[in-house]
This record gives sequence, C-alpha cells and structure tokens, in this order.
Amino acid sequence: MTQARQSSCPECEGRLRSTNSERICSECGLIVEESRIDHGPEWRSFQDDESDPERTGAPLTRSRHDRGLTTEIGKSTRAKGRKRRRLARMRVQHSRTQINSKRERNQVYAFTEIRRLTGALGLPGSVKEYACSLFDSAQQADLLRGRSLEGFAAACTYVGARVADVARTVTEVCDAAKATREEHRAAFDAMNRELRLSIGPVSPTEYLPRFASELDLGPGVERRACQLAEKATETGIVSGRNPGGVAAACLYTAASNQGLDLTQKAAADVADVTPSTIRSTYRALTEWHPHMTEAVGFESQGHRRGSVRSLIG
Repeated sequence: MTQARQSSCPECEGRLRSTNSERICSECGLIVEESRIDHGPEWRSFQDDESDPERTGAPLTRSRHDRGLTTEIGKSTRAKGRKRRRLARMRVQHSRTQINSKRERNQVYAFTEIRRLTGALGLPGSVKEYACSLFDSAQQADLLRGRSLEGFAAACTYVGARVADVARTVTEVCDAAKATREEHRAAFDAMNRELRLSIGPVSPTEYLPRFASELDLGPGVERRACQLAEKATETGIVSGRNPGGVAAACLYTAASNQGLDLTQKAAADVADVTPSTIRSTYRALTEWHPHMTEAVGFESQGHRRGSVRSLIG
C-alpha cells in the first residue's frame, strides 16, 4: 500500500501548490515534497510515436546474424547443484537453436571475426556495421563458394575502412586477421568484380597523421609532408606506388628538409615497406620540379638540385 498524497500543509493546513519538482505551501512556504520520483514504467518509443509508447529494447544492428534480437540466458551465481546444471543445459540448447542453417552459421562466424578485427584495428562502429552488411551482400550474391570466410571478413573490414576514410593498409588488416594475403585478395577481387565496390585509390595524405604520430614528428613536418604528397599526386608520382610508402617517403623528405634525424629504416618500418621503397620514392620526389620544391620549401632553405642529388648519393 502506498501512502496517500497530502492535500494540505502539515504545519498550517494551508493550500499546497506544485512546481516542476516541488510541492510548496502557499501560506507558510513549507516545502512538503522535493525531487519527486516517478515509480511508473519507463516507457520509450524508438519510433518517436507517442501513440505507441512501448519499450522494445536496443536498436537493430547489422553486426549480428539476427539483427540483435537474440535472447540470452544469463549465468546466475545463486543457482546451485541440480538447478545450476539444468540452466547450463538450457543455455547450450538455447544457443544451438539460434542457428537454423549453414548460412546463419557462416554469418555468425564471419561477423564474430569482423567484430574482432575492428576492435583489434581500432576502427569505429560504423566500419563494423558496413563490413557486416557487405558480407551479407556477398553471401546473397553467392560469392563465398570455394573461398574462405576469414578472407571475406578481412576484405569486408578493409573495404569498410576505405569507405570511412580510415587509413589501414592491407598488411595491417592481414596481420590482425586469420586470413592470408592471398585469401584476402581473392575475396576482395570477387567483391570488387561482382558488387562493383565504390572505392577509389587511397591517397597518401590519409596515412600522414598516423605515421607522423608514430614517428613522433611535429605538426610542421606533417604539414610540409602533406603539401609534398598533394603535389606528388598531381604530378603522377603516386601512380603505381604503395600509398603508405609514398606517405612515409614524404615524411622522410620533409624531416630531412628540416634537419631532423629520421632514418629511412624508421620511415619504412612505420609503413611496413622496405627501405629501398623509401629511397626510390625519395628520388622521385626530389627530382627537379620547381613547383614541388616551392611547396615544401626547398628553395627557401637552399636545397637546390645539386644539393638534393648529393643527399641521395
């Protein structure tokens, strides 16, 4: 039984008036109630429809094979003996009944791998949702036959990162994944051919902030490297080259221009390329291009063509 709500002041029997969070006596000013608590149900409408105030749980998600509508039997610490064993058997049977076909079993395995990959690579939730949706599209197009699920999980994660403009190299994805580079390439080529993926070439500028942070380079070096990468893209130096290697070479060139002690091996390690890749790209970047040297400040610091070639050896 709940206590009846007072209709008059307990001190002077005066009339009570209500505000947003308090009930005050109009005669003596006594605060009878404050910070009222609503003990009713917490209704919530995910459709923003006041005519249907029903709480339906969490929103749907593409990262689960059943869109997140699964019910789970939790592990109770209070259950003992026979009841605990019975709940364990019920939990096993319940988990088995959630998968009704081989298609759903493949989805469960691939979605679990995608969630693990996005977590290991530090990717946002939007990439996870897109990657799972892309895997569903590949499965509907019957692209999984004869190819590995791990390869499709890695390829979908890589494509999701590309679409979200989050720079992750193929090597980084494959190192964190259970798939090999060959399995990743086979899945990526199949999806690119059949699903017509709307992704373009990766710009070296997407890798610059992360590489500069890992190399502990200042914002001035990053800005100058970004200018150099943009000019390299305009002049066609990037064509046919690894964009991560080009980004590392731009950072190495900008750091050398400012007299910083950055080795080619350190720049190559952060981009997962060989030092020879840095050297070849560095030679291409520091060829005699007046508009490029002005962009990165070679002219202002006296780095003419002869001095650049002497640095190369």
